[in-house]
Amino acid sequence: MDITIRSLDGAEDGTVTLSDAIFGLEPRSDILQRIVRWQLSKRQAGTHKAQTRGEVSATTAKMYKQKGTGRARHGAKSAPQFRGGGKAFGPVVRSHAHDLPKKVRALALKMALSDKAKTEKLIVLSAASVKEPKTKALLESFGKLGLANALIIDGVAIEDNFRLAARNIPEIDVLPIAGINVYDIMRRDTLVLTKAAVEALTERFK
Repeated sequence: MDITIRSLDGAEDGTVTLSDAIFGLEPRSDILQRIVRWQLSKRQAGTHKAQTRGEVSATTAKMYKQKGTGRARHGAKSAPQFRGGGKAFGPVVRSHAHDLPKKVRALALKMALSDKAKTEKLIVLSAASVKEPKTKALLESFGKLGLANALIIDGVAIEDNFRLAARNIPEIDVLPIAGINVYDIMRRDTLVLTKAAVEALTERFK
């Protein structure tokens, strides 16, 4: 698959051949759903906590005598049925992460890339670099490329000027190639890859 390379000012800057093994797959919604659920579960804090009856600070004295009152038998006031008592089977601090095979994760990333290529929401930039960290100038460049809601993936490191200029633009995310992930690709309308990112992806899935 051949795609036109563009510069930040919108001009054409040659072409690049994208591997069909990475950008030419047929996306499957079930695979994409599994990886997004895996990512969101993995980052969930899991710090929710309720006190059990053993953790509630309450008197353990018997509330009233066992027999002769006509009422139910009760002991400590920390029991779950009383106001202020412990929670029965309440949430505890835990990790929500679950396993997902490495092959499935790799396949999902390929499918997310293929989905952007198939729907023509993929742009390849010659380079993500600017002379000065000016947000206004970068916004004008994005306007020429038609970018309003996009994820930009660069090579090993993001140029400082570009990162500083882009960080205050809403609905624009910038990541190095090491940070590429399915959730961020799917949540943005357009995917922008630099030539360095394309080369790194090709090398990664070789």
